Amino acid sequence: MDVPDLADLRAAARVVSLPLVTRFRGVNHREALLLRGPEGWTEFSPFLEYDDAEASVWLAAALDFGWRPQPAPVRERVPVNATVPAVAAEDVAAVLARYDGCRTAKVKVAERGQSLRDDVARVRAVRAAMGPEGRVRLDANGGWNIDEAEHAVHALAEFDLEYLEQPCAEVAELAELRERLADWGIPIAADESVRKAADPLAVARAGAADLVVVKAQPLGGVGAALRIVAESGLPAVVSSALDTSIGLSMGLTLAAALPDLPYDCGLGTASLLAADVTATPLRPQGGALVAGRVEADAGLLRQHAASPDRHAWWLARLERCHAVLAAR
Repeated sequence: MDVPDLADLRAAARVVSLPLVTRFRGVNHREALLLRGPEGWTEFSPFLEYDDAEASVWLAAALDFGWRPQPAPVRERVPVNATVPAVAAEDVAAVLARYDGCRTAKVKVAERGQSLRDDVARVRAVRAAMGPEGRVRLDANGGWNIDEAEHAVHALAEFDLEYLEQPCAEVAELAELRERLADWGIPIAADESVRKAADPLAVARAGAADLVVVKAQPLGGVGAALRIVAESGLPAVVSSALDTSIGLSMGLTLAAALPDLPYDCGLGTASLLAADVTATPLRPQGGALVAGRVEADAGLLRQHAASPDRHAWWLARLERCHAVLAAR
């Protein structure tokens, strides 16, 4: 692919480290490299443990969003869900209070170091806070095997689940679990089996999921994600990867361009950040976000600039991933 000159990208790169409200994915800060292209601000923020091959897909998305026109929106407002990390049950209400008007909550389960009893207590607290009309979906991030997932569904089904996201890691496991749960009426959503797969359509071809979760950065950009949704033939949920509001605007562009949006999107995660890079963070209002570009604030970029060694680390990563893209 044609990529902008590396020297220009290095010169323009701004690296930030944003504190989180609560520990998430084992970290207390979210790091991101931000760039401004001809189309506006964009974000490159693969998680730290990802190798260069995987991270380069995120760079492709960042360059696409900053340097190329994006699809026209078909909607202005995008309904979003609240995200509840693996907090104690007594902390659930405080987390949900950060999501104004959200009618749906996605609850993290199957976290390392926690038990099914912890999950049940957390989900019970969410259901109590959301009321009978609220929607509750679970995200296991592939943390269960098939038997564990089936056992967990038996324990959690009383809370009227909207769907179960990535209960098991492998496509074959999802397919078998979906068969086992056929009479339970709980749909299976595929996330990692789409965004981390060599073939993101394999899960759809295998009949292993009822819907797909798509994220703009890990899939290589808005256009690439739109094509995957269209080719999968399945309903889609657009989600984020704990992005800054700039990265979230990429996801919002994707959600706003989808012909159908049957589920609330996981794009409200700026509410998990204790700070952001814009004076107007993309936090839910009335349960929704308004699609559009986000401008970074120079003062906030300075205030939350990463340390010199972390800045250098990200520039080295940018250079390596740029080389991967240039060689394609």
